[in-house]
Amino acid sequence: MIVLGRDGTKVLLNIAKPGFAFPAVEIPRWERLADNLTTALKRDWGCEAVCLFTPKCSPEDRTSNVDHYEVMECWRDGGIAARTVWAPISSLTPNSFLNPEEFRTFEQCLHRLNVYECDESSPFARRGWLSELQDWTAQTIRALGLELTDSFRQYSASPAFNLIRFETTGTAVWFKAVGEPNQREFPLTVKLAELFPSFLPEVLGTKSEWNGWLSREVEGRNLGETTELALWEQAAADLARLQIQSIPESESILHLGAHDLRFDALLSAIEPFFDVVGRLMDEQPKTPPAILSRKELGLLRVLIDDALTLLAELRIPNTLGHLDLNPGNILVSTHRCVFLDWAEAYVGHPFFSLEYLLTHFGRGVDTSPNDRCRMVDAYTTPWRQVMSNDRITEALALAPLAALFAYAVGINAWKDATRLRDPKIEGYIRSLARRMNREAIELDRRSLCLS
Repeated sequence: MIVLGRDGTKVLLNIAKPGFAFPAVEIPRWERLADNLTTALKRDWGCEAVCLFTPKCSPEDRTSNVDHYEVMECWRDGGIAARTVWAPISSLTPNSFLNPEEFRTFEQCLHRLNVYECDESSPFARRGWLSELQDWTAQTIRALGLELTDSFRQYSASPAFNLIRFETTGTAVWFKAVGEPNQREFPLTVKLAELFPSFLPEVLGTKSEWNGWLSREVEGRNLGETTELALWEQAAADLARLQIQSIPESESILHLGAHDLRFDALLSAIEPFFDVVGRLMDEQPKTPPAILSRKELGLLRVLIDDALTLLAELRIPNTLGHLDLNPGNILVSTHRCVFLDWAEAYVGHPFFSLEYLLTHFGRGVDTSPNDRCRMVDAYTTPWRQVMSNDRITEALALAPLAALFAYAVGINAWKDATRLRDPKIEGYIRSLARRMNREAIELDRRSLCLS
């Protein structure tokens, strides 16, 4: 942790003879970086700080077991720990450090910090941004009769992204800001909260120059923290109600940047998507997993085309949907269900979202076939006020395969040549194709049985 003092002239260092070392902590794999760093720094060094940026000398893969660095800014010093010092930056040389390479890393970070100071697209890499945010937040919530306290937690951070929970004299508030490639989440969230206040947190204010917004905290718990079937059923039913309400707004939602997963867009993506998949299968370095042949991929193309065409003929209206409908993005209480993180909003067939929710339901809850049926029934009950049971039944049979293809197309990684050079992305797209193939085989078997 490269922790700069409030005036930017000092840095927090451990005294480690024969030189200094940066404070360091181990972070459990897959956990939030900013939350762990700020918590550890306060607990072990008595310094309250916020994250600014990860320097380029840190590996992009944060799960690797090598040194990572984070540049931080102290906003309140409660008294530093023993064998720790605030060292004047101007006094430091390579010989000041136990490992001289750390001085060179430090110099690179200071240079990058100066670059960020002039970069309007990276507001959270600049010193002093927290004070500006606190002042704006305090002014925004004062009209509601609330005041900020000194307590807050930074959960996620980068030069253009931030997620912070502020304690107040009443209900807590959350500030979130987004940058590329998720910049569309800002206008989408603000508009969806206006259109569907029952299903999104209340937006209290916006800071458009940061693509940020302030929301009132929602009562309830994360759906991923419960296996209570009734709460999962409520989430499914409220998802359907939200989608039905969104039918007349689908065009305006699309114009705000939601993914276009309408049938024309999906059908036109089949050929270029499978051209990419075919190349990736040819380049797969080893087996297992199985490599799908060009003949198998050709048949899969046809079956996906058929499934999409048949779904389109049912004329179920396009609605708002969520490509990232994991239980961590759903808050439930006894009277309300709220959906979060709309960066992956789409407009298209509503039942795709049900399939994404059911996937997480199968992973996170000890389910029986009857439990899954109850989830489907909870979701389809509101839809029975809109369409016939026969149309719902046909759509449910076709949706699993179509939803997989829509997800694969919607995440856009297959279009990005740079990302396709990442072995993990290559492997993930191949795995999606194999899942589609298995689902297509099952759909074909069901069709044969019915005929």
